[in-house]
Amino acid sequence: MNSLKGKKVAILATHGFEESELFEPKHALEESGADVHIIAPDTGKITAWKHGEWSRKADVDKVLAEADVADYDALMLPGGVINPDKLRRDPTAVKFVHDFVASGKPVAAICHGPQLLIDAEVVKGKVMTSFFSIKKDLQNAGANWVDQEVVIDQNLITSRKPDDIDAFSNRLIETIAGDKH
Repeated sequence: MNSLKGKKVAILATHGFEESELFEPKHALEESGADVHIIAPDTGKITAWKHGEWSRKADVDKVLAEADVADYDALMLPGGVINPDKLRRDPTAVKFVHDFVASGKPVAAICHGPQLLIDAEVVKGKVMTSFFSIKKDLQNAGANWVDQEVVIDQNLITSRKPDDIDAFSNRLIETIAGDKH
């Protein structure tokens, strides 16, 4: 399937991303023909977190300081407890996410990934989901939190947990391809 041929997708992550929440959507996007870049604050490799332990490494394709929203058709934010917490403390990461949402292009976040959307101040009035432990954080930031596998509100796509990755990946691919739901 090449429904995303010619499309470029950015995955913003750093050390401590949930392994399945980066690698599985990345694989699905690439299988659909997308050119996927892992963007991180530093060069080299970033390390995944899996079942409470450090795990696989992922190559960084582009340093965050050199990334430009205009170069990408969509942004994906994997979760993990450590990854979004580190990124939300990085003003460059927060600005990149804010600018991406403002561009109107699809921005997809799974599990704890929406924490970065909170700091980018783009959740107020949006219907969203996430891992249940950040429900109150999203509500306090003005989002309407719902317990659903995948939620799409305008250009934001959110999902709850690793069990939802297939549905999350499919909706992201459909959205980038231009299929409306």
